Amino acid sequence: MTVLRDMIVAGRASPGRIVTHHEPLGSAPALFSAFDRRAAGIIKAVLHP
Repeated sequence: MTVLRDMIVAGRASPGRIVTHHEPLGSAPALFSAFDRRAAGIIKAVLHP
């Protein structure tokens, strides 16, 4: 993980591009189910309380 951290610090990688979904916390069960099926292009989701 230190390689990724160093790339982010150097501006060579942007972790924001990895986040593909922003959903309310209540959507977590359906979102994780879709992720397990590799559905809907979910790479990384952020859950908001």
